[in-house]
Amino acid sequence: MISDFIYKYYIDPILYEQPYNAVETITYALILIAAVYLIYRWFKKSGFPLDGPFVLATLPYIIFGGMLRVVQDAGMIQSEVQFLIVTPFIYFVIFFYTVGILVLSHYLEGQGLCSNYLKVYAGAGIFSVFCIALVLIGWGMTHTRIDLFVLAIILLMATVATLLVFVCMRYGLRWQYVTDPLYLSLLFGQLLDASATSFGIDLHPSVQYIEQHVVGSALIEWTHTGFVMFPLKLAVLFPAVYVMETYRKEANPAFWHLVLLAMIVVGLAPGIRDMTRMVLYV
Repeated sequence: MISDFIYKYYIDPILYEQPYNAVETITYALILIAAVYLIYRWFKKSGFPLDGPFVLATLPYIIFGGMLRVVQDAGMIQSEVQFLIVTPFIYFVIFFYTVGILVLSHYLEGQGLCSNYLKVYAGAGIFSVFCIALVLIGWGMTHTRIDLFVLAIILLMATVATLLVFVCMRYGLRWQYVTDPLYLSLLFGQLLDASATSFGIDLHPSVQYIEQHVVGSALIEWTHTGFVMFPLKLAVLFPAVYVMETYRKEANPAFWHLVLLAMIVVGLAPGIRDMTRMVLYV
C-alpha cells in the first residue's frame, strides 16, 4: 500500500534516524532540483541580485543550518518539534529564516536605516552562528564534552586537502579561475564533509559514526575506510568545477550562482554538522 511505502522509505528513516535509502535519496535530489528552479524564479521576480557577494554573504546561514541540525542529534529537543530540524524539513526552515532576514535587511536599506543590506544580511547570519554556537557549547559543557583537538584535526584535514586540490587545479591544470572565493568555498565545503566523515569513521577516539548517504556508505563498506570519501569528492569536484566554469559565461549569471550555492550547501552543511557532532561526542 502507498502508506506502507511512505512509512518505509520516508517516515521511518526520520523517526528512527536510519541511514538514507535509495528512494529517499532520489526524492530529495529531485526536490533540490525543483527548489533551485523555484528559488531562481522567486529571485528573478523579487529583484534581489544573485551574484558572488550574495553567495558569500549567505555562507553563515549554511554554517548555522549545519550547527542547528546538531541540536536534534544531541537530543536537546524531545518533542515532535525536533523533526523540523531534520532533513528535509530543516532546509525549508533555514530557507524561510534566511529569506526573512534578507527581506528585512533590504527593507531597512530602503528606509535609510542601513547603507548596505548585504552587510546587515551577512551580519545577522554571523550572529545566528554565534548564538547557536553558544547553545551547543553550553550543552557540551553540561551534558557531554567539548573536544577542541577533534575540531583542530578535522579543520586541519579539510584545509590541507583544500590546499592540495587548489594547487593541483591552479598550477597543475592551470585553472586560474579557481582562485575565485566561490570556488574556494565549494572546495573547502566538500572536503570538510570528506574530512569529518573520514575522521568520524576511522579516527574518532570514542564514538563510532556511520555514513548515512547511499553512495558513500556503499563505498565505505566496500573499502572498509572512511577515507574513500576523498577520492569520491575529487571525482565529483574536478569535473564539476570545469563544467561550471565552462558554462559560466554562457549561462544566466543568477542561475549559475544559485547552482553553485546549492553545490556549496550540500557539502558545507553536512560537513559542519558532522564536525560539530564529533566535537561534542554526540
